Amino acid sequence: MKVLHVITGLGVGGAELQLRAILRHTRHDADVVTLYNPGPVADMIRADGTAVRSLGMDKNTEMSALPRLRRIIRAGRYDVVHAHLYRSQVYGRPAAWLAGTPVVVSTEHSIGETHLERRRMTVPVQALYLATELFSDMTIAVSATVGERLTRWGIRRRKLTVIPNGVDLDRVGFDSAGRERVRAELGIDSADYVLLLLGRLDQNKRFDLAIEAAAPSLGETAKMIVAGGGPEREHLEETARHCGVSGHVAFLGERHDVAAVLSAADLLIASSRQETFGLSVLEALANGIRVLYTTCPALDGIPTERASLVPSTVTGMGAAIAAAVSAGQGRRKPEPVVASEFSIAAVTRRIDDLYERLAGRMSWRTVATGIRRPARAFGAASAADRQGPRLAVVPRQGAGGPARARNGNGHGELAGAAIKGGDDA
Repeated sequence: MKVLHVITGLGVGGAELQLRAILRHTRHDADVVTLYNPGPVADMIRADGTAVRSLGMDKNTEMSALPRLRRIIRAGRYDVVHAHLYRSQVYGRPAAWLAGTPVVVSTEHSIGETHLERRRMTVPVQALYLATELFSDMTIAVSATVGERLTRWGIRRRKLTVIPNGVDLDRVGFDSAGRERVRAELGIDSADYVLLLLGRLDQNKRFDLAIEAAAPSLGETAKMIVAGGGPEREHLEETARHCGVSGHVAFLGERHDVAAVLSAADLLIASSRQETFGLSVLEALANGIRVLYTTCPALDGIPTERASLVPSTVTGMGAAIAAAVSAGQGRRKPEPVVASEFSIAAVTRRIDDLYERLAGRMSWRTVATGIRRPARAFGAASAADRQGPRLAVVPRQGAGGPARARNGNGHGELAGAAIKGGDDA
């Protein structure tokens, strides 16, 4: 099958990296369109061999993007359009429906109790989401908690399915060399106990609470690493100064060597106010370190040995941190439930199966596509006969879809495929 993933942007983030991991494991041929901000993850996806195109939107209300996206989808003759994140759902779902795409799917990665992707859930936001959901065949909720929130919003249960985020075990596995490198970079001794805050630095993560709670435990032999970028960095640095521990807290900024950063730590603290899944918690458990968390829907009802739910207070969290530091580094041990329940390979198989199941249903779009395909194949064959011999293109290994070639920059691009067609953004 031919799948087009539509995503709002491709800066470094949970949903963006999740998309990259899915693309690396899918059995279908896939391309990507981003509405704007084709950031570092776009480069990663291209390096993996998948074509990425940006619509180049300048503002959220750029209505001309809808017909442009529809033309790309229609020209590409995709079997599935899969939208990720709010803005791409608003544009991608109706564009795919108007293009007659047989299967339209979206994944809800980030709906909280009060905010949707750091956007306050006002009545207009909800109304626009629900209106465009009518053009979708199925919405994937990344956890049962997200599914319940969507149901309360008004999404019908028959159009909802729960498929969790997947953990790329190879990407986050323990890396002894990476541990030594990161610690040496920060001047941290191999025997020191290291606490880790990992993720976007925004108010929802409440990393200031974690710093304040950890402060009494930090010192010459106990350090804290803060890995991530975002608007709260200056405030967090001030929090560390106010608590008198700025000399024991290292801010790494945005990092792509996740395995090395996780491996350098002994304890992850996940202090979010609300979460839709809790991927960083699972990644830490897959790496083998212990975790203290305030909320993690992915672990609801799943017993674990190395993750502990802690109070959302400075006193309660501080006591749990002090106990963990006092116990020392201990033995690293990956949590088995992560591999058995959340491996990216298994999760991607479930998504691929969903595409195929939806494509097998009877609808005006699946029927129309079934009629068009033989005609397209006949037309293509006739055109080839008229034009004479053409240059052969070697297909990508293991792919059943269009061949890919490498451009001058080493990025994967479709060889003569329709993602290059339509209007340029």
